[in-house]
Amino acid sequence: MRAIILMFDSLNRHMLSPYAADTIVQAPNFARLAAKATTFDNFYAGSMPCMPARREMHTGRYNFLHRSWGPLEPFDDSMPELLKQAGVHTHLVSDHPHYWEDGGATYHPRYSTWEFFRGQEGDPWKGVVEPAIDGGDWRSQMKRQDLINRSYMATEEEHSQTRTVDAGLHFLDVNKDADKWMLQIELFDPHEPFFTHEAYKAMYPHQYDGPEFDWPGYQKVSESPDQVEHARYEYAALVSMCDKSLGRILDAMDKDNLWEDTLLLVNTDHGFLLGEHGWWAKSVQPWFNELVHLPMFLWDPRTAGRDVRRGALAQTIDIAPTMLRYFGLEPTPDMQGQDLALVMEDDSAEVRDAALFGIHGGHVNVTDGRYVYMRAAADPGNAPLEDYTLMPTHMRSRFAVPELTDWQPAKPFGFTKGLRTMCVQARSFMNPWTHGTLLFDLENDPQQKNPLTDDETELRMLRLLVELMHANEAPASQFERLGLPAVGEPAGEHLLVRKQADRARLALEPLPALESLPGGGAALTVPVLELLQDPQARNVLERHLPDLVSTELVNLPAQLTLHQLAAVAAVPAAVLGPIAEALTAVPTA
Repeated sequence: MRAIILMFDSLNRHMLSPYAADTIVQAPNFARLAAKATTFDNFYAGSMPCMPARREMHTGRYNFLHRSWGPLEPFDDSMPELLKQAGVHTHLVSDHPHYWEDGGATYHPRYSTWEFFRGQEGDPWKGVVEPAIDGGDWRSQMKRQDLINRSYMATEEEHSQTRTVDAGLHFLDVNKDADKWMLQIELFDPHEPFFTHEAYKAMYPHQYDGPEFDWPGYQKVSESPDQVEHARYEYAALVSMCDKSLGRILDAMDKDNLWEDTLLLVNTDHGFLLGEHGWWAKSVQPWFNELVHLPMFLWDPRTAGRDVRRGALAQTIDIAPTMLRYFGLEPTPDMQGQDLALVMEDDSAEVRDAALFGIHGGHVNVTDGRYVYMRAAADPGNAPLEDYTLMPTHMRSRFAVPELTDWQPAKPFGFTKGLRTMCVQARSFMNPWTHGTLLFDLENDPQQKNPLTDDETELRMLRLLVELMHANEAPASQFERLGLPAVGEPAGEHLLVRKQADRARLALEPLPALESLPGGGAALTVPVLELLQDPQARNVLERHLPDLVSTELVNLPAQLTLHQLAAVAAVPAAVLGPIAEALTAVPTA
C-alpha cells in the first residue's frame, strides 16, 4: 500500500473548472485529475487558517475552539507518526515556511523523513543587510524579505514550488518499487504573495498600469476595479503554475502505473477572497463559502472511482481516519473524522449531518450542507477567550511574559489524555461582533449575498451548533463569549440574527471610493495615530467608532490612514462619510 497527498494552500474551489464552468483560470490538469478520481462536492474546512488546518490533518479533530495557531500538542495523535510507528515510511516535502516557525515546529518531526525548500513569502532566508527599513512594521519587513527571496528564484526551475515538486518526484522515482510509504507533497502556493514568472503571467493578458499588486492585505477592498482585476489575474497565473505541478505528479502516476496500488489525495486548507464580498484574503472577516467550501479529489485503488462525484458532507478532519484505514490501522478514539471510503463506494452514505468550522476567537460556524449559520460574539468585547495549551507559542513568537503572568492550570479535557493544560487569557485580532451573526441559504443564495432573518431556521442551526460544540468539549468560555447556555438547549432568547441584523448589513457594505467622500476623501488620508493626538479629532473618532478602543489602535502600524483602518477593522462604510465630514474641520499637521 502506498499513498500520495498533494496539498496546496489557499486554493479556490470556485476558480477550478471541475467546480466552475466560467472560471478565468487555465488549469487543465485539475480537469484531468477529476477524470481520474472522485471529486467531492461538499468538502469543508474545519479549523483555520494554515497550521490549525494541518493540526486537523494530523489529529482528525477540530481544534479552533481551544487553541489559536500553534504546534501539535504532546497529547495530540499524529496520523503520519502513527503510520511511521506501524512501519509505513512517511516523507514530507514542502516549501511551506510556517512548518519551521515557532507555531509549527512540532509537525515535520512526526514524519519519517522530510525536506524543506525555502524562500516563500517573508521566509527569513537570504541575509541582505542593506538597504534596511528603519522603523518599518512587520508587513514592510516581510515584503522587503520577500523581494530579497524572489531575487534568488530568478527562473521557474529555481522557484521553491518547482524544487519541492522535484523532490517529491525524486522520492517517487527512488521508491516506486517499494511498499508501505506515504508521500506528502505540500506546496505553499497559491498562497499570497502571487509570485510567478512571466510565462504564467502571459497566460492572462490585460490592461493595467497601476502599482505592482500581487499581495493583497487582510482587509476590505479599497482598490480600484482594475487593480482588483489585476490581483485576480496574478492569482490565476499562480494557480496555473500549481496546475503544472499537479500535472507532473499525474505524469509520474501514469508513467509508473501507480494508479493500481497508490492512493492519491489532492486538497487545500482554505480558500482566498479576491474581492468577493468586498474583501481580500481571510481570517479577519466571516468565513464565507469561498474560503471554507474546498476542492477535494481522492483516488482510492480499493474503490477505483474514476470521473465520479460525491455529495457527502466531508471535512479536513476526515483525512487522518481515511489514511489510517487505508493502511489497515484504526483511527484513535480521539479522532472525530470518518473514513471517506464509506462514501467512495456509496454516494447515499452519510459522513455527518452537520460540519463545524471557524477560527479561534472568530465566528463559530455550522453548515448542514444547505444552510450556513455564523454565530458572532454576543457583545463588543468578544470575551472571554482562552487558549488551552502546553506549547505556548504563536505563529512566529513565543507567548510573551505578560501573556503568561496569570495563566491557570485547566482541568483535563477528554482528548488531553489526562493532562492538565495551561489556560491562558487570549485576545483575538478579529472581532466577529463587528460583523454580526449571519444565516445563509446556499440553495437559493449560493454566493451568500442576502443574509436570512428566519428565527425557526436559526434556532435549528443554533441547536446543531451547540450539539457539535458539546461533542468537541468546547470550554465554558466559548459558550459565554457567544451568549449561549453551557448547559441545556438554546431557545428563542438566544437568537442573534435579528438583533444584530443592522450591524451585519452595514459590515457587508463595500467601502466607498475615496473620491466620493467629503473633501475628496482627503480627511481619510491623515494618519490615524497622529489624529488621536488631537483632542477634537479623537472625539470625532470615538463618537463614530465607540467599539474601536485606543488600546487596539496602538497595535496598528503608525502610518495607518483612516481609510486603511476602515479596510482593516471592518469599519462600516456608512460611518465613513460622517467621519470624513467631521474631520475636514480638524486642523492637522
